[in-house]
Amino acid sequence: MAQSEPRRGGALAAVALAQFMVTLDMTIVNVALPSLGGDLGFEQTQLPWVVNVYALLFGGLLMLGGRAADLFGQRRILLSGTVLFALASLAGGLAQAPWQLIAARGVQGVGAALMAPAALALLTLTQREGRERTRALGVYAAVSAVGGAAGVLSGGLLTQFAGWRWVMLVNVPMAACVVLLALTGIPGGLLSSGPRRTLDVPGAVLVTGGVGALVLGLLRTDHYGWGSATTLITLGVAVVLLALFVLWEARGIKSDPLIRLGLLAKRNVAGANLFILLLCAGQFAAFYFISLYLQDVLRLDAARAGAAFLPLTLTVVVAINISTRLVPRLGPKPLLVTGGLLAAAGFAWFGALDADGSFLADLLGPSLLTGLGMGLSFVPLTGAAVGGLPRHEAGMASAVLNSSRQIGGALGLAALVTAQASRTDARLAAGDPPLDALTSGFGIGLGLSGALLLAAALVALIVLPGKRAAGVPAGSPAAQRGASSSPPGTAAAPAGPPTIRDASPLSESR
Repeated sequence: MAQSEPRRGGALAAVALAQFMVTLDMTIVNVALPSLGGDLGFEQTQLPWVVNVYALLFGGLLMLGGRAADLFGQRRILLSGTVLFALASLAGGLAQAPWQLIAARGVQGVGAALMAPAALALLTLTQREGRERTRALGVYAAVSAVGGAAGVLSGGLLTQFAGWRWVMLVNVPMAACVVLLALTGIPGGLLSSGPRRTLDVPGAVLVTGGVGALVLGLLRTDHYGWGSATTLITLGVAVVLLALFVLWEARGIKSDPLIRLGLLAKRNVAGANLFILLLCAGQFAAFYFISLYLQDVLRLDAARAGAAFLPLTLTVVVAINISTRLVPRLGPKPLLVTGGLLAAAGFAWFGALDADGSFLADLLGPSLLTGLGMGLSFVPLTGAAVGGLPRHEAGMASAVLNSSRQIGGALGLAALVTAQASRTDARLAAGDPPLDALTSGFGIGLGLSGALLLAAALVALIVLPGKRAAGVPAGSPAAQRGASSSPPGTAAAPAGPPTIRDASPLSESR
């Protein structure tokens, strides 16, 4: 059953706002940590868990959330996750003790793990193939890219002018809007074809435990160190659980697998996930270093430090608009290679920070270059990761993409913070002034972020299929004439179940 234009617009608005919320909350509390820590009486060792518990449960439960969306209905899972997210945000805003806020952030992570894969699956299932879906992917990519930077900006402004509690409470009205838009713009039921399926419970337990242990091990390296028994045991458990998960899924079980391993064998899916893993590994760490440089070295207050990210954010939005127009003509590969190289150069330029620097001299130029590279990357990246797949695997593919994002961010932050601390300690031991030593550490961390983006560009060049291998891009003249085609960056869909590109925007709900 085709959906009317206004309802498709409402569906896109619901998806975009839901994705904005979950990416916003990755960073919105960062600038507020000193304020909320003092207000609630956090110990220094407790404070990082306000950030870490969200990433831990978000990353650990994404695969389960994506499969639940495929099996029980994308709208139902999106609404459930949104309501849970709102209730946790309200509880966090009213918290009176450290454990209450940490628990609330954990429940937020659970809600986000339900919302994110359901949102991306709904986007591909509710928007018509071709230019409409390309534009929708552009909107999705924009809010995904802007959410992290907007979190730093809005977190600083809210903390300074309204109080830290509003970095949590601001989610409540946004969640209410998501619920309203989803109820009016998205039909109920399961938007896929074929018989009703069952959940692969053993696979869900193994992958959730494995990813959770991996994220936990990475997040705690700043406290225990990479060579400590705690870190090695935690990461070892993660490796064992993930290996068992792969073996279990490879057995060809009769119940639906949580993830079809053949999905990762597709060059476009594998390339897109490697790219976003490397991109987020560099991006999350770079934003962390830049935030600290602004506050600890340049001595900017929370609001001004957040506002310093505005040029980068605006450049990302402009570049996303450009890439949305170019994807149908060029395909994803040229844009991802170009975007990766530009972002790599921007992060490397950030690495030349000076302890006596300023925003105009040290940050504005690399912000514009980095924003351009990141903005060119997000639209083709998202399309490559989820396009041209069977309808019942839409949530699965989006969960894999979001898991790669979270794992990449956690891995990059853990590794590059270690490198930054080692450089800072070495410079202090050599007798450098504290601010010079700190800036030198930030510089090495940002330089390594650039190296990760260079690796991402190489992945796009080597792994992703070219335009011909991927088929004619959606929205191209050939596609409009009815030639065989696939969405930008995807291989031709295999024979078998109806695919996203073959179906109308919405099938009849069950």
